[in-house]
Amino acid sequence: MDAVFEVLKSIPWWGWVLILLAVIAIRDIFFNKKHTIRHNFPIVGHFRYMLESIGPELRQYIVANNREELPFNRIERGWIYASAKNENNYEGFGSDRDFYKPNYVFINNALLPYKLPPKHPNRYDPYFVPCAKVMGLGRRKRPYRPASVINVSAMSYGSLSARAIESLNRGCAMAHAYHNTGEGGLSSYHQKGGDIIFHFGTGYFGVRDELGNFSMEKMRQLVANNPQVRAIEIKLSQGAKPGKGGVLPGSKITREIAEIRGVPMGKDVLSPPTHSAFSNINELINFVEDIAAATGLPVGIKSAVGKLHSWEELATKMKQSGKGPDFITIDGGEGGTGAAPPSFADHVALPWVFGFSDVYKIFQKHGLTKDITFIGSGKLGFPAKAAMAFAMGVDCINVAREAMMAIGCIQAQVCHNNHCPSGVATQNKWRQRGINISDKAKRTHFYFKNFRKELLEITHACGYEHPSQLTMDDVEFSLGDRNLIKTLADSFAYNKTKVPFTSVEECMKCEHLGGNYQPKEAKNIVKRAMEKNEVRY
Repeated sequence: MDAVFEVLKSIPWWGWVLILLAVIAIRDIFFNKKHTIRHNFPIVGHFRYMLESIGPELRQYIVANNREELPFNRIERGWIYASAKNENNYEGFGSDRDFYKPNYVFINNALLPYKLPPKHPNRYDPYFVPCAKVMGLGRRKRPYRPASVINVSAMSYGSLSARAIESLNRGCAMAHAYHNTGEGGLSSYHQKGGDIIFHFGTGYFGVRDELGNFSMEKMRQLVANNPQVRAIEIKLSQGAKPGKGGVLPGSKITREIAEIRGVPMGKDVLSPPTHSAFSNINELINFVEDIAAATGLPVGIKSAVGKLHSWEELATKMKQSGKGPDFITIDGGEGGTGAAPPSFADHVALPWVFGFSDVYKIFQKHGLTKDITFIGSGKLGFPAKAAMAFAMGVDCINVAREAMMAIGCIQAQVCHNNHCPSGVATQNKWRQRGINISDKAKRTHFYFKNFRKELLEITHACGYEHPSQLTMDDVEFSLGDRNLIKTLADSFAYNKTKVPFTSVEECMKCEHLGGNYQPKEAKNIVKRAMEKNEVRY
């Protein structure tokens, strides 16, 4: 035995390297039954798989240019990060965008911008941009006017980590925005001060009985016990996987998540593609009305857009009955934060700009657009895109991935496998601990605040007081042909219905204004900022 140890000790380090490589080569050639490359090119073939595994990082940080990546390029991410950190989000030396590219958006500024009157609310608070409409006004016991036109879209606890959810909710409270729960139920992390839109899908998580069916009694109790819940949203489908249902991998299900959702531990949670509580348009309308009657809250629906005949039927029956959703959220087929097959994420459902315009025209034809609050969701978390959306008829926008980036998401695109490196979309305790809730809440607040300020500046540049006043003629599309550019009205063949907006001051005084907004606090904040030369007029 001693002689063996002596022989081993006499082998130099490079000899051990050769032995290791020989063992790997033998395994690749004689024992590997799955990988042809490693069999035909032993040792060297491993580098192919190593490079493939780090390919996204190489492209993201080294290869791709500033405008090349999808779903969000480096310039877009940089603007969100800078805005969330309240840093300089400007760019110098002019734009590097291709102005002649098809579908490029141009916003038509006025010769003379809108001038704020001396006592206008935005002189005291340049970040106050409430929704111009009140959800459920005249129809529900507790109508709701969102205090912010930008809010957090449906992302559930389970898909996102506890610290991420709490950061977003605390940030919403600071920004006077609402926080959509997503279909994973209402958790304690959603209850940190922000307004809540309670969202549920086909799994009825949080409001389901022992058999997995919808429970009106649990819905009634949830609303009664949580006054911060200001509206209820029924998910019919979502942009990433319309008509497929949701998937929460078993690896991301903790005991707490299982209790909130009412599901077993360790198994993938599959939401069915269809609802058990209703199966046609009449039953959907009745379901909406039953929930509104039981809770007193505005009730809306969320859906991606494909075929239009059901939308036509919904609008027709809403006009005939005077019943139906108080708000409609249109989700773009651009995909989102959830796990989805590429065939669905890439090909099923229309992109937001086409889907929304189709649906809006249907409801406009039936004279319903003044009574419904329209919410847009689908890569609209940038002021110029939001301005386009408001010109087309939205009243609020919801952001998901943009909000995730505000709290640290780096677009690693591994939301579906519990390996999120930033701790945002994972239940891994170690990775979550990197999220400083206080800091990330402030970043959410700053992102919303700076977004609203820039959107308001665009609005004023167009000669209006509020984004709801933007029209289809205020935005133009580059068509990439001899017609050069056309207005949205010409491109989509409609003009949006004029929103019954009077003034920002009236919105501020509205008894249904949410977000615990306090005008006096806003005046004090801005006054202190002006003293530090942080805000100028």
